[in-house]
Amino acid sequence: MQHHRTAIFGGLAALTSFVAVGLGTAAGAAGGYGAPAIGSSAPAPTVKTVIRLPGGTKPATVRTTKATVDGKTETILVDTQGLPLYYFPADTAKKSLVSGELARLWPPLLSAKPTATGTQGKLTALRDASGHQVTYNGHFLYTFIDDAPGHVTGQGVSNFFVATPRLKAIGSTPKATAAASSSSSSGSGYGY
Repeated sequence: MQHHRTAIFGGLAALTSFVAVGLGTAAGAAGGYGAPAIGSSAPAPTVKTVIRLPGGTKPATVRTTKATVDGKTETILVDTQGLPLYYFPADTAKKSLVSGELARLWPPLLSAKPTATGTQGKLTALRDASGHQVTYNGHFLYTFIDDAPGHVTGQGVSNFFVATPRLKAIGSTPKATAAASSSSSSGSGYGY
Protein backbone atom coordinates (compact mmCIF):
# COMPACT_ATOMS: atom_id res chain seq x y z
CA MET A 1 0.00 0.00 0.00
CA GLN A 2 2.85 2.38 0.85
CA HIS A 3 4.40 1.78 -2.59
CA HIS A 4 1.09 2.60 -4.31
CA ARG A 5 0.77 5.97 -2.47
CA THR A 6 4.36 6.87 -3.32
CA ALA A 7 3.68 6.19 -7.00
CA ILE A 8 0.55 8.36 -6.94
CA PHE A 9 2.25 11.27 -5.16
CA GLY A 10 5.31 10.93 -7.41
CA GLY A 11 3.06 11.07 -10.47
CA LEU A 12 1.24 14.15 -9.17
CA ALA A 13 4.54 15.90 -8.45
CA ALA A 14 5.79 15.14 -11.97
CA LEU A 15 2.52 16.37 -13.50
CA THR A 16 2.61 19.57 -11.43
CA SER A 17 6.22 20.21 -12.48
CA PHE A 18 5.33 19.59 -16.13
CA VAL A 19 2.43 22.07 -15.99
CA ALA A 20 4.54 24.67 -14.17
CA VAL A 21 7.36 24.37 -16.71
CA GLY A 22 4.84 24.58 -19.57
CA LEU A 23 3.24 27.71 -18.14
CA GLY A 24 6.61 29.27 -17.44
CA THR A 25 7.74 28.58 -21.00
CA ALA A 26 4.52 30.04 -22.44
CA ALA A 27 4.88 33.17 -20.30
CA GLY A 28 8.55 33.50 -21.23
CA ALA A 29 7.78 33.06 -24.92
CA ALA A 30 5.15 35.78 -24.68
CA GLY A 31 7.73 38.08 -23.14
CA GLY A 32 5.84 38.48 -19.88
CA TYR A 33 5.88 37.25 -16.33
CA GLY A 34 2.73 35.19 -16.65
CA ALA A 35 -0.89 36.02 -17.25
CA PRO A 36 -1.89 39.61 -16.51
CA ALA A 37 -3.88 40.26 -13.34
CA ILE A 38 -7.64 40.54 -13.67
CA GLY A 39 -8.55 44.15 -14.40
CA SER A 40 -5.03 44.83 -15.63
CA SER A 41 -4.53 46.82 -18.82
CA ALA A 42 -1.53 44.67 -19.78
CA PRO A 43 -2.09 42.78 -23.01
CA ALA A 44 -2.75 39.07 -22.73
CA PRO A 45 0.01 36.88 -24.11
CA THR A 46 -0.58 35.81 -27.69
CA VAL A 47 -0.87 32.15 -28.51
CA LYS A 48 0.57 30.96 -31.80
CA THR A 49 -0.98 27.88 -33.36
CA VAL A 50 1.46 25.59 -35.09
CA ILE A 51 0.01 23.01 -37.43
CA ARG A 52 2.08 19.85 -37.71
CA LEU A 53 1.36 17.53 -40.60
CA PRO A 54 1.56 13.76 -40.11
CA GLY A 55 4.99 12.26 -40.53
CA GLY A 56 6.76 15.60 -40.09
CA THR A 57 5.92 16.69 -43.64
CA LYS A 58 5.86 20.38 -44.51
CA PRO A 59 3.04 22.06 -46.44
CA ALA A 60 3.59 22.13 -50.20
CA THR A 61 5.46 25.18 -51.50
CA VAL A 62 2.89 25.47 -54.29
CA ARG A 63 -0.68 24.19 -54.25
CA THR A 64 -3.92 24.92 -56.06
CA THR A 65 -7.07 26.65 -54.87
CA LYS A 66 -10.12 28.36 -56.37
CA ALA A 67 -10.21 32.16 -56.54
CA THR A 68 -12.00 34.90 -58.44
CA VAL A 69 -9.87 36.33 -61.25
CA ASP A 70 -11.39 39.09 -63.40
CA GLY A 71 -14.89 38.13 -62.20
CA LYS A 72 -14.50 34.40 -63.00
CA THR A 73 -13.75 31.51 -60.65
CA GLU A 74 -10.38 29.99 -61.61
CA THR A 75 -8.08 27.34 -60.23
CA ILE A 76 -4.85 29.17 -59.41
CA LEU A 77 -1.48 28.44 -57.83
CA VAL A 78 -0.91 29.69 -54.27
CA ASP A 79 1.96 29.54 -51.76
CA THR A 80 1.92 27.88 -48.32
CA GLN A 81 0.01 30.84 -46.81
CA GLY A 82 -2.61 30.75 -49.58
CA LEU A 83 -1.30 33.88 -51.32
CA PRO A 84 -1.91 33.89 -55.08
CA LEU A 85 1.17 33.30 -57.23
CA TYR A 86 1.96 35.30 -60.35
CA TYR A 87 4.42 35.17 -63.22
CA PHE A 88 6.06 37.98 -65.20
CA PRO A 89 6.02 37.29 -68.98
CA ALA A 90 9.24 39.29 -69.57
CA ASP A 91 11.27 36.79 -67.48
CA THR A 92 13.30 34.14 -69.29
CA ALA A 93 13.60 30.50 -68.23
CA LYS A 94 17.02 31.27 -66.70
CA LYS A 95 16.66 34.84 -65.39
CA SER A 96 14.16 36.83 -63.38
CA LEU A 97 13.91 40.43 -64.57
CA VAL A 98 12.12 41.54 -61.39
CA SER A 99 14.39 43.60 -59.12
CA GLY A 100 14.51 46.79 -57.07
CA GLU A 101 11.17 48.46 -56.37
CA LEU A 102 9.37 45.94 -58.56
CA ALA A 103 10.70 43.08 -56.40
CA ARG A 104 9.51 44.89 -53.27
CA LEU A 105 5.97 44.94 -54.69
CA TRP A 106 6.28 41.44 -56.17
CA PRO A 107 8.36 39.34 -53.73
CA PRO A 108 9.77 36.17 -55.32
CA LEU A 109 8.68 32.76 -54.06
CA LEU A 110 11.79 31.19 -52.49
CA SER A 111 12.50 27.57 -51.57
CA ALA A 112 15.58 25.42 -51.98
CA LYS A 113 13.46 22.26 -52.33
CA PRO A 114 9.98 23.23 -53.59
CA THR A 115 7.09 20.78 -53.48
CA ALA A 116 3.66 20.94 -55.11
CA THR A 117 0.21 19.43 -54.73
CA GLY A 118 -2.60 19.57 -57.28
CA THR A 119 -0.35 20.46 -60.22
CA GLN A 120 1.12 18.56 -63.16
CA GLY A 121 3.72 21.19 -64.15
CA LYS A 122 7.45 21.13 -63.51
CA LEU A 123 8.48 22.83 -60.27
CA THR A 124 12.15 23.78 -59.82
CA ALA A 125 14.33 26.19 -57.86
CA LEU A 126 16.95 28.31 -59.60
CA ARG A 127 19.65 30.06 -57.60
CA ASP A 128 19.76 33.82 -58.20
CA ALA A 129 20.43 37.02 -56.23
CA SER A 130 17.21 36.50 -54.22
CA GLY A 131 18.04 32.93 -53.23
CA HIS A 132 16.48 29.73 -54.56
CA GLN A 133 13.63 31.19 -56.59
CA VAL A 134 10.82 28.79 -57.47
CA THR A 135 9.75 28.33 -61.08
CA TYR A 136 6.69 26.59 -62.49
CA ASN A 137 7.12 25.32 -66.05
CA GLY A 138 10.09 27.69 -66.33
CA HIS A 139 8.21 30.79 -65.10
CA PHE A 140 9.52 32.46 -61.94
CA LEU A 141 6.76 32.79 -59.33
CA TYR A 142 5.94 35.87 -57.25
CA THR A 143 3.39 37.04 -54.69
CA PHE A 144 1.86 40.54 -54.68
CA ILE A 145 2.27 42.84 -51.68
CA ASP A 146 -1.44 43.89 -51.70
CA ASP A 147 -2.87 40.35 -51.82
CA ALA A 148 -4.39 38.38 -48.97
CA PRO A 149 -4.93 34.62 -48.92
CA GLY A 150 -7.53 33.73 -51.54
CA HIS A 151 -7.85 37.31 -52.86
CA VAL A 152 -6.36 38.16 -56.27
CA THR A 153 -5.66 41.90 -56.61
CA GLY A 154 -2.55 41.89 -58.81
CA GLN A 155 -3.92 40.45 -62.06
CA GLY A 156 -2.54 42.62 -64.89
CA VAL A 157 -0.81 45.06 -62.52
CA SER A 158 2.70 45.91 -63.76
CA ASN A 159 2.18 43.21 -66.42
CA PHE A 160 2.08 40.33 -63.87
CA PHE A 161 -0.48 37.56 -64.32
CA VAL A 162 -1.96 34.88 -62.08
CA ALA A 163 -0.26 31.52 -62.43
CA THR A 164 -2.58 28.58 -63.03
CA PRO A 165 -1.86 24.84 -63.21
CA ARG A 166 -2.32 25.15 -67.00
CA LEU A 167 0.51 27.69 -67.38
CA LYS A 168 2.43 26.59 -70.49
CA ALA A 169 6.18 26.10 -70.30
CA ILE A 170 8.35 29.00 -71.49
CA GLY A 171 8.97 28.57 -75.21
CA SER A 172 5.69 26.76 -75.88
CA THR A 173 2.76 28.54 -77.50
CA PRO A 174 0.44 30.06 -76.48
CA LYS A 175 2.28 31.50 -73.49
CA ALA A 176 -0.72 32.75 -71.51
CA THR A 177 -3.63 30.83 -69.99
CA ALA A 178 -7.23 31.97 -69.85
CA ALA A 179 -6.72 33.60 -66.44
CA ALA A 180 -3.53 35.31 -67.57
CA SER A 181 -4.76 36.59 -70.92
CA SER A 182 -6.52 39.60 -69.44
CA SER A 183 -4.55 42.81 -69.29
CA SER A 184 -6.92 44.69 -67.03
CA SER A 185 -5.43 46.40 -64.01
CA SER A 186 -6.92 46.17 -60.57
CA GLY A 187 -6.51 49.91 -60.25
CA SER A 188 -4.18 49.69 -57.28
CA GLY A 189 -1.93 52.41 -58.69
CA TYR A 190 1.24 50.42 -59.34
CA GLY A 191 2.14 51.29 -62.93
CA TYR A 192 5.73 50.15 -63.33
